Amino acid sequence: LSLSSQPESEVFEITDFTTASEWERFISKIEEVLNDWKLIGVSSGKPLEKGVFTTGTWEEKSDEISFADFKFSITHHYLVQELSDKDGKEELGEDALPLPMQDLLCMNNDFPPRAHCLVRWYGLREFVVIAPAANNDAVVSESKCNLLLSSVSIALGNTGCQVPLFVQIHQKWRRMYMGECQGPGVRTDFEMVHLRKVPSQYTHLSGLLDIFKTKIGCPLTPLPPVSMAIRLTYVLQDWQQYFWPQQPPDIDALVGGEVGGLEFGKLPFGACEDPISELHLATTWPHLAEGIIVDNDVYSDLDPLQAPQWSVRVRKADNPQCLLGDFLTEFFKLCRRKESTDEILGRPAFEEEGKEVADITHALSKLTEPAPVPIPKLSVTNMVHSAKKKIRKHRGVDESPLNNDVLNTILLFLFPDAADKLADGFENRASTSAGNNPPPENEDYNLFSQFKSAPSDSLTYKLALCLCMINFYHGGVKGVAHLWQEFVLEMRYRWENNYLIPGLANGSPDLRCCLLHQKLQMLNCCIERKKARDEGKRGSVSDRSPGGASGDGAKGGDHSGDNPDKEKEFGKSWESWSDSEEEYFECLSDTEDLKGNGQENGKKGAKDGSKESVNLKPEGRLHPHGKLMLLHPGEPLYVPITQEPAPMTEDLLEEQSEVLAKLGTSAEGAHLRARMQSACLLSDMESFKAANPGCCLEDFVRWYSPRDYIEEEVVDEKGNKVIKGELSARMKIPSNMWVEAWETAKPVPARRQKRLFDDTREAEKVLHYLAVQKPADLARHLLPCIIHAAVLKVKDEEALEDISSVKKIIKQIISHSSKVLRFPSPEDKKLEEIIAQIMSVEAIIARARSLKAKFGVEKCENEEEKEDLQRFVNSLLEQPEVSVVGAGRGPAGSIIHKLFVNAQRVPAVPPLEEELRRSGPQEERRQGLQSEFPPPTGREVILRTSVPRPAPYSKALPQRMYSVLTREDFRLAGAFSADTTFF
Repeated sequence: LSLSSQPESEVFEITDFTTASEWERFISKIEEVLNDWKLIGVSSGKPLEKGVFTTGTWEEKSDEISFADFKFSITHHYLVQELSDKDGKEELGEDALPLPMQDLLCMNNDFPPRAHCLVRWYGLREFVVIAPAANNDAVVSESKCNLLLSSVSIALGNTGCQVPLFVQIHQKWRRMYMGECQGPGVRTDFEMVHLRKVPSQYTHLSGLLDIFKTKIGCPLTPLPPVSMAIRLTYVLQDWQQYFWPQQPPDIDALVGGEVGGLEFGKLPFGACEDPISELHLATTWPHLAEGIIVDNDVYSDLDPLQAPQWSVRVRKADNPQCLLGDFLTEFFKLCRRKESTDEILGRPAFEEEGKEVADITHALSKLTEPAPVPIPKLSVTNMVHSAKKKIRKHRGVDESPLNNDVLNTILLFLFPDAADKLADGFENRASTSAGNNPPPENEDYNLFSQFKSAPSDSLTYKLALCLCMINFYHGGVKGVAHLWQEFVLEMRYRWENNYLIPGLANGSPDLRCCLLHQKLQMLNCCIERKKARDEGKRGSVSDRSPGGASGDGAKGGDHSGDNPDKEKEFGKSWESWSDSEEEYFECLSDTEDLKGNGQENGKKGAKDGSKESVNLKPEGRLHPHGKLMLLHPGEPLYVPITQEPAPMTEDLLEEQSEVLAKLGTSAEGAHLRARMQSACLLSDMESFKAANPGCCLEDFVRWYSPRDYIEEEVVDEKGNKVIKGELSARMKIPSNMWVEAWETAKPVPARRQKRLFDDTREAEKVLHYLAVQKPADLARHLLPCIIHAAVLKVKDEEALEDISSVKKIIKQIISHSSKVLRFPSPEDKKLEEIIAQIMSVEAIIARARSLKAKFGVEKCENEEEKEDLQRFVNSLLEQPEVSVVGAGRGPAGSIIHKLFVNAQRVPAVPPLEEELRRSGPQEERRQGLQSEFPPPTGREVILRTSVPRPAPYSKALPQRMYSVLTREDFRLAGAFSADTTFF
């Protein structure tokens, strides 16, 4: 009514109290989150079982809320539990306490070894924490703390949520929380004290009981009994009577061939320092009634030896230095180096391998290829002598990163065949050491195909280990570059002198291995062919005897037995033939530059070389092909001596497929492609025509691709059943590749055909490839071999210890590595993960060994006790805390006791007084007992009771106080409940 009498302007100054303030928005946001997480209403669940805080799974979910522009995170921590029956709720009745309040009194999970601090302090199975979102933010002022607490209180009241809600105040590192839990007619307040200096009256039990009782302020005169749980923790840091058993390997011993601690060609293993830094012994009195034990400022009954429960945990040294891990990490660092071998070693070491020369060698291969001169004395020093002279021109003699003894030891390890002094002895060795023995079939050996590394007895694998060792002990990247340079010189030496490379499997490159291994195998193929050819030229026994391989892909398997002298792997048929025309055919290069790699050269048919007239005299036969006859002349069908298809490494295969793809779909492109692909086919057709005069395409198909020749029974005019054969549909497509090739093919035996595989050119390519590898490329090529070796080493070491968790991790490492290493150029991050996994396994095994030594597992006479100790040591590795069977009186307990006694005794008592003390009277012995253990590092006490608050007629509710006292801080965490209905 009075509005009309006031001026109009004032009407609009009405404050609208219906809009929410920041504070109200904050509260409603908390309520919204609690609703979303379904934390509203009665909490139900079974009483907690023993140890469930450790064995169970803890989960958490988080959200973000803000007060004005200050961000908080809100997190729900909870123990995952099986759902209890729905009926449980009704049984609880009206006046049942909320679960968290019941948990305050539960004694089954005191002092959990691994848990959120609030779980340890209050024994809660679930709670919600509101904390500043940014790590460096903190709520410090008292008014803000109170504002937050009242917000929590209102939110709990509005929603009826029974889960305790905490707010974190002060700096994060202080772990200070205040909180509240509400139930029907009851409320618990969670409060905390955190001090740097401990008031002396709180260092013992009686002082803590006083503060607890005062805080409860119970109105009843005889106070209900307080139950106590006490834990004292002792730390043993001084394990000095056990020096760490592992000495670093003695490197100088490597030179003399005797290797201290480090087997040559094996990776080292083990920790260089003790991987276990401390042992923590917790002695616990889990359930004491008030008044049973005296513990005040003058006297204490708490003697650790009498404690009913002992449990132990070990503190692992942070990243102990381990040998295998160091080897791997250092080798992996090589992958990131940028320098080339020349930059590291000074001026170019391989002068004769300049690019110009590499190209000329191909052009002049025929002119410059010398017949090998027999070298009377062959030794490692001889081999690298001339190369060394060249290198010395560019570097001072003493600058050489590897000294001669180390280098020679390594070269002899890599090339054991070089130890034979005589050239002929060398040749015989070469044939046996070229990997004729079948590989062992066990799965460890075959890991190389999963890791794409190399077999563990191969040259590549040994080279990887040597480079790894040199990188670690002998001059790092310089040493690596030096050894690699010597290795490449050795490869060239072997190529030029027809000596096979040892430690490589025969045959064409194994695509399951790493590229470097394939390249070395390729070089061996070249040496093999060149050797066979040179022997042919010298007019050896095998001059005209074709000891060849059959065309159906058997690699040297099918020898004619008339050349016993020749080593099996050189039975490559045509190459041992020496013909004046052969050299002429070498140079027929009609489509030589058609493609980038001189692999399977297509040809226009060998018109140029062979006489035009059809030569009816069969040439180049290997053996009859079963009972097959030629269709028209009816002669037996002979399998021809054919050229081996050219061996290929994976990069060449890729290159070839790229060339083929680039030819496109035009008619001309298709024609070129067909000719490239049919080079091998054409060569086989020519050999077949030479061996079987008068044959037709059907005959060839019956031998070469029997599935393309379809035979069926038909009835002829006379009514007899006859078998009629014809080519398959794909062969009948007009002007297909086979028909075209067959028409252009002339009858030319393999020995007079142009070479499919130009070994000179391929060998030069491989040697050039090796020479330009930088140490980083090398490390990348060989890393799979090193990981392979590390996995085998870890497996061997684990087998001695038998730790189940390690077995699992090794399986994971193998499956992880085979996924990562299978692809070219894996990511550094993934490689680092693998190395880290291997390092973690090494650390676990080293810890197991350290603990075994400290607990004297090996020395234990009694078998049963030994097994118990072994189990105890294994569980120490795998569990956060292990309880000691029989506490201080069990076998493990007495060992721990001795460890503490020795650690106390060493610094304090000279031996003479010790003798006196031993023989002294009983009282002195009793005082001595006190000093067997150091003062406890941590004291924890939990006090619990259930009393009515705040009035005598209130409901009896749980009260709890936890206290922890360490050297640098003291904390009291109390949960005090009050009745909100009757007060």
